[in-house]
Amino acid sequence: VTMMTVSRKIGLHPSTTYHLLRTLSGLGYLAQDGATKEYRFGSKVFHLAASAQTEIQLLRAAAPVVVELAEQTGETAHLAVFERGEVIVIHKADGTSGIQVSERVGYPRPAHSTAIGKLLLAHLTEPELKAFLGKHELAPITPRTIVTVPALEEELARVRAQGFAFDDEEFAQGIRCLAAPVRNFTGSVIAAIGVSGPVWRVPPDRVAELAALVKIMGRRLSEELGAPAEPEGAGSAAPPAAEPPRPQ
Repeated sequence: VTMMTVSRKIGLHPSTTYHLLRTLSGLGYLAQDGATKEYRFGSKVFHLAASAQTEIQLLRAAAPVVVELAEQTGETAHLAVFERGEVIVIHKADGTSGIQVSERVGYPRPAHSTAIGKLLLAHLTEPELKAFLGKHELAPITPRTIVTVPALEEELARVRAQGFAFDDEEFAQGIRCLAAPVRNFTGSVIAAIGVSGPVWRVPPDRVAELAALVKIMGRRLSEELGAPAEPEGAGSAAPPAAEPPRPQ
């Protein structure tokens, strides 16, 4: 469409419309034909549409798996994605236990202090992780939160080796969480699936059981999304028991 057509449709002065279209073009949301001067959708619009469709497909596949995880563990189960340096829970299911951990869908959480966040950080590329560490403060959310880069890097290496992440009261006192990766058809980690529960229902001797279940559900969801089968023994390091606060 032409600039004047857009101006008439949205009811703005042509000069205002021109500057808006120029801005959108500069950002990649519009593209202008050099010969006709007409505007069309740019690559960013198609990227957003593809991302939205991917998330819809992810939610459709994940919903029954998240519910089953909640039913099998009795704890709150959730699915999260990494967005602009934070983790966002995009789906959750309450368990069968009387007292449940509150999980707000759509509410951003700091990546460094949550199981879902550490899981997703562990699977960033090296440049992506470096960019994250350069922009985001490792703020102390609780006395157990990891707040130094060396300690976080050590923790992320542990997550990659064992195939799941463990949050031992690092985001909320009295709450422990575990998370496992969800992969797409290319094998890339696109989400984290996890469970959260109060410390008295997630004692040290239950961590291995919950870690195994979370990993099974993560692999099941990954298979539904077309992910290649994981090699035998991948992420098979022994799960950690709850331990004293790590030195920061």
